[in-house]
Amino acid sequence: MERKFNDQEQSKRNKLKQLQENHNDPFAITKFARNSNTLVYKKEFEKFSKEELHENHTKVILAGRIMAIRQTFAVLRDFYGRIQLYINKKASPELFDIFKDIDVGDIVGIEGTPMKTNTGELTIKVSKLTLLSKSLKPLPEKWHGLQDEEARARHRYLDLIMSDESLQTFVTRSIILRELRNFMDARGYLEVETPVLHPILGGAAARPFKTHHNALDREYYLRIATEIPLKKLIVGGFERVYEIGRIFRNEGMDATHNPEFTTIETYEAYISMWEVMELVEEIFKHLANKLDKVQLEYKGAKLDFSKPFKRANMIDLIKEYTKIDFNQISSNDDAIKIAKEHNIELLAHQKTRGHVINAFFETYCEKECIQPTFVYGHPVEVSPLAKKDPKDGRNTERFELFICGKEFANAFSELNDPIDQFERFNEQLKERDLGNDEANEMDWDFINAMEYGMPPTGGLGIGIDRLVMLFSNQDTIRNVLLFPHMRDEK
Repeated sequence: MERKFNDQEQSKRNKLKQLQENHNDPFAITKFARNSNTLVYKKEFEKFSKEELHENHTKVILAGRIMAIRQTFAVLRDFYGRIQLYINKKASPELFDIFKDIDVGDIVGIEGTPMKTNTGELTIKVSKLTLLSKSLKPLPEKWHGLQDEEARARHRYLDLIMSDESLQTFVTRSIILRELRNFMDARGYLEVETPVLHPILGGAAARPFKTHHNALDREYYLRIATEIPLKKLIVGGFERVYEIGRIFRNEGMDATHNPEFTTIETYEAYISMWEVMELVEEIFKHLANKLDKVQLEYKGAKLDFSKPFKRANMIDLIKEYTKIDFNQISSNDDAIKIAKEHNIELLAHQKTRGHVINAFFETYCEKECIQPTFVYGHPVEVSPLAKKDPKDGRNTERFELFICGKEFANAFSELNDPIDQFERFNEQLKERDLGNDEANEMDWDFINAMEYGMPPTGGLGIGIDRLVMLFSNQDTIRNVLLFPHMRDEK
């Protein structure tokens, strides 16, 4: 297939061809040994005056991408930052001849000595320049990807080249993952790995991806949660486990949803959701401290992670914002009537008091939970894997953490009664028959495991991507995923 190039692209290719003909092919170079980087260089030499650096002949060797060229100056960028380069045309005419053929976007290795310009800018006086990789496409002079979120996500490599902020977002993501592991490991949790391919749909309410395994000649789901295998480990004798893993849900895409995303799920034997609630607050405060973001602004709201998190019952919140008290409504018919009066549409499988309560909360209350808020008291119908509230069997011991109107964590006192679990699965099957394609299937192996005895357990799930959005002040999940899924370009 023949390719066509614009003038700039053709000029770059001509330069490459000439280099190769002169036996200076940059792509033949396999290694370039450095002794510094921009961050280390700045820390080491920023403190010196221009005059002091004039007498300093320390040799520094760096490598990176050329981001700008102006006469005898250039800007080099590596992973750690940017630094100005200077080529003395009069003193080093041969070096300047090499420099003239360098384009913005090229990757170079340089040797030089520290200096400061008359304006006091820390610079490297280059004595040797090596072209390590020829950029065959020009970097945009004004990269629209910094404003255009779709372009940033679709061409992430270019976004990372041009945007220091974007690069820092993914550094923050890495720190969050590391600190989550440090936090859990320090508290005696064991990190484990569980299968991505599941024969049974379970662990969450979500529509799955399906795949076929040829050797076994059977259908599998890509996991929608890590919950069930982790709870089997609790049955087997593990007392504290966690998994950080990729989850797959065949659902719509929006600012907070991507078909694949990352979660951390934790399970600890002999505790309830109330102890898990304390754990979640500690996790968020730990991350806020490590990232130096105890006070931060997100989606226009000023958050303060030094304060205790609010705790609120779901029914109490509904009463606060709608004046409707579902403690006084006991029948499904009465609940459905109130839903109709408030123009809340219910699907066929949602015509119960519990589903109506959940719908009222999602409609009227979620958006009001700006400061970190633990919401508990979820109905049984929307919590098939949570233990029933001993004070009111219509509800469960479950909570969700909301910040700025979005869910960040979901936790249960895990259901460990195999008889109750069997009945809950049966109810899920009835909902599936009524059209709920997110309902769990009957998981006989999990029932069998529970029948051997599962201790009281506190379980937790936190969305990593939303954590990164929060602590890097990003308003869309695409900006915190290196390679988000995108629709085809038109």
